[in-house]
Amino acid sequence: MDSIVCNEPNQFTLRQEEMPRPLPGEALVRIRRVGVCGTDYHAYRGRQPYFTYPRVLGHELAGEIDMVESNAFGLTKGDRVAILPYLQCGQCVACRNNRPNCCTNLKVLGVHMDGGMREYLTVPVTHLLPSSALSLDQLAVVEPLSIAAHAVRRAQIVPGEFVLVIGMGPIGLGVSKFATLAGGRVIALDVNEKRLQFGHQWSDTAHAVRAGEDALKTVEELTSGEFPTVVFDATGNAQSMSQALQFLAHSGRLVYVGLVQADFSLSDPEFHKRETTLLSSRNATREDFETVMKFMEQGKVDVDAFITHRAPFAEFVQAFDKWTDPQSKVIKAVVEL
Repeated sequence: MDSIVCNEPNQFTLRQEEMPRPLPGEALVRIRRVGVCGTDYHAYRGRQPYFTYPRVLGHELAGEIDMVESNAFGLTKGDRVAILPYLQCGQCVACRNNRPNCCTNLKVLGVHMDGGMREYLTVPVTHLLPSSALSLDQLAVVEPLSIAAHAVRRAQIVPGEFVLVIGMGPIGLGVSKFATLAGGRVIALDVNEKRLQFGHQWSDTAHAVRAGEDALKTVEELTSGEFPTVVFDATGNAQSMSQALQFLAHSGRLVYVGLVQADFSLSDPEFHKRETTLLSSRNATREDFETVMKFMEQGKVDVDAFITHRAPFAEFVQAFDKWTDPQSKVIKAVVEL
């Protein structure tokens, strides 16, 4: 069995491994699709928090069950599944409060422990979500879209309110889509014109605004001078995260979805005069996975357009360097096994 391991920043190798054997309560899954995300790119460059090397990457995973014992979930050999990559302890304060996505001892496949960029992986049956209706491509992007769906659920969007999403990367695209589905009047904001227009079309946002010196005035005009009552920052950029507050309405909610390995600051007078509700959003839950899969089954999420690049497993190492180049215009890349 082969896996692709990141030994240190900017270095991948192909490694031969023994076939894993599932323990009681686990299934052996043949990995068929692996989505590549910002976490993987940051890990490759050595800028990913919570990360140690060497590490087998891969947490956006779709596969087929190869071996499983009788279980309460009705999973059987041959089932196509999405994989929930967040392994929680089940005992800490977060887990007891039904927030396993921010477990104090969380282990994420491909981040804290070796992930799914390999041919086979053992996974607890509790972390497999089957679907006979969804394709392997669709199942592979459930995870990143679930992160977006979780952030939108955290924000508790009221239908009709203005929502600003800063950053039209894959997570920002998902936030825009699910905020729109929640009834928000979404304004997309990005510095990259082509990515902005793609996001505007794919997410069906109400407006698209190019980031720059006129952006604040434009957003103010679009909202009749009141500004959005929800602002999501999905950039993972410290400067953008510091400046996001200026776009927020009084009494609004500011939600940080992107993660940056840095400190950033907010103006306390601006923060206080708005009586700002400040939220972060981390990972996703099984409920979010089920929500995304439901929307996919209803045809409300266009995965074909979302996946812009792909490569077979044997050619991934060469393809990855190209995908890290902004000129490649990657939205979502997928490895096929």
